[in-house]
Amino acid sequence: MVKQRRVWLTLTLALALTATGCSSTKKDSVPDEPPEVLYQDAQARLQSGNYIRAAELLEAMDSRYPFGAYSNQVQLDLIYAYYKQDDTARALANIDRFIRLNPNHPSVDYAQYMRGLTNMATDHNFFQELLNIDRTDRDPAYARQAFADFRQLLRQYPESAYAADARARMVFLKNRLAKYDLAVAQFYMKRGAWLAAANRAKQVVETYPDTNTLKPALDIMAKAYDTLGLTEMANNAKAVKRANFANKVN
Repeated sequence: MVKQRRVWLTLTLALALTATGCSSTKKDSVPDEPPEVLYQDAQARLQSGNYIRAAELLEAMDSRYPFGAYSNQVQLDLIYAYYKQDDTARALANIDRFIRLNPNHPSVDYAQYMRGLTNMATDHNFFQELLNIDRTDRDPAYARQAFADFRQLLRQYPESAYAADARARMVFLKNRLAKYDLAVAQFYMKRGAWLAAANRAKQVVETYPDTNTLKPALDIMAKAYDTLGLTEMANNAKAVKRANFANKVN
């Protein structure tokens, strides 16, 4: 046991030293040039899609010239570089930092928009269309946060250049969240947890009535209430279904 622990400690120390070495190498690889030269180089890297090198240059600028003429734009460009690398943790950290330090900056709407995009990407990256398997049932925490981010953008900056795209993404996210809640209701129903199934389906109906999940959620409610002997509630669910799907009721 002691020997195994020593092995783990050795491996941990080696990894830490490797990480430190990589970090030092990264910093040392950025030449000691004036900020305008470094920034032009970083912009060229961003334009060419070399986001890793762009981030290295921008990180060096952020460290060397934290109060320089390029400081705010460097932070915004870093957010984008991290996002394009799928480094969502650092992207979110820099977004929160920028908004906290520059609450009245004209690009706060962009930062808020990037917050929504980054959380949306984090939700997607957990199971990035692995073998084309539908993972509607995965935890939607980041999808909920992305929806909240875009909603805040629209509330604070309704005329933002990013408003239209934010609205479109909210529609996608609403459907994602509705499908998750419907999957939970179906899970409860398959296991005979009828009351839990009815309650979750009711949540879908009340929260996402303008999505494709409305009809199956009403079906679950009707079946669950029937099984529980709650005839009046079952009939109400069936009536709502008839009213909304008069020509589509099976």
